[in-house]
Amino acid sequence: MRAVFHRSSNVSTRAILYVVFIASAFLMLAPLTWLLYSSFKPHADIIKNVFALPRQVSFRNFIDAWNLGNLGVYLLNSIFYSIVAATITVYLAMSVSYAFHAFTHVISKVFYSFFILGQLITVHAVLIPLFIMETSIGIADTRLGVILPYIAFGMPFMVYLGASFVRGLPKSLMEAARMDGAGHFAVLHRIIIPVSRPIVSTMFVFSFLGNWNEFVFVFVLTSKISLRSLPVGINSFAGGMARDFGLLFATLVIGIAPILLFYILCYRSIVASVSLGALKG
Repeated sequence: MRAVFHRSSNVSTRAILYVVFIASAFLMLAPLTWLLYSSFKPHADIIKNVFALPRQVSFRNFIDAWNLGNLGVYLLNSIFYSIVAATITVYLAMSVSYAFHAFTHVISKVFYSFFILGQLITVHAVLIPLFIMETSIGIADTRLGVILPYIAFGMPFMVYLGASFVRGLPKSLMEAARMDGAGHFAVLHRIIIPVSRPIVSTMFVFSFLGNWNEFVFVFVLTSKISLRSLPVGINSFAGGMARDFGLLFATLVIGIAPILLFYILCYRSIVASVSLGALKG
């Protein structure tokens, strides 16, 4: 009797979970689906019937949005900022993580604490001093002025992930390399980074997505159209297209498409790296 009750309880729990998962998926996918097919409709058809499917597929909205909104420039800037900043951030974070593991002096713990406390600093708290500082040294309104804050604000969390992983590696690996005459630079590049590929890929994914979705730094620190990222460019362009919903929806789809493509292509790698990195950390 107890076994039957236990089995029925498991079935009920699974049924509830399936309902919750299906409802959650619907709530996430329904707005995206509506946005996608509405982007193929002219403004007049959207006003006439918001939820109706397009009578014919037309890419006019996408062509106009791409040409009028300089979205190609914004897209290239976002790719450049995200990849360059993520690569440098991950490399520096792994270097610092190895240093904390290799040098166990008390001062290492002090510096590590500073990195952890750095996660408490918000962007808005330093935005005005950062703008003044970059203006005074001449890097405001430049790509370097965007990438450096990305790296600085990405380092605390990346160091936390990297140090947690490196701390779990067997010291025999590094001791054997040191006995063979390898220096710290060689140990980092030949031992630490290759062995830490799971957490390195996790760190890169987190850093890339954070940089891609970042808005405030580019919005405040740049004024040239040629330097603006996709989120900032879409915000500026879409604000003037509020009366043309078809063009506005096409602009939003163009902004969402790259990150969706990133998730689709890297789904297995993201799940595997995050799971393995979390277990190892």
